[in-house]
Amino acid sequence: MIEGVVNAAYEPVVTLAVQGPSGPAREIEAVIDTGFTGFLTLPPGLVSELGLPFLTGNRATLADGSEVTFPSYGIVVLWDGQPVYTEADAADTTPLVGMRLLDRHDLSIQVRDGGRVVIQARE
Repeated sequence: MIEGVVNAAYEPVVTLAVQGPSGPAREIEAVIDTGFTGFLTLPPGLVSELGLPFLTGNRATLADGSEVTFPSYGIVVLWDGQPVYTEADAADTTPLVGMRLLDRHDLSIQVRDGGRVVIQARE
């Protein structure tokens, strides 16, 4: 189970440990974005810091309808206590957890400032 909190801006936030191919893990705060169908986004500076390997470019349609391509990188995320190799798109935004990383999990959010956020693997 992964637990987090709803911040003052009413964003559900969780703390995750992320790691590149070499070097120590780094903890980040990431906002859960149910409108994002990818796995994870990270700022380009963090992608460089972690030395993440480039995988591909992922096309995305933004909320304003515009289409963009984000470079995607391989990353290890400590997810529910287990290291998971997945991909992260480099984007100039707050780190985001997308629906593909939440696949096969239940998400519960107490929608209020300071509310509890719980991500739990489906049995």
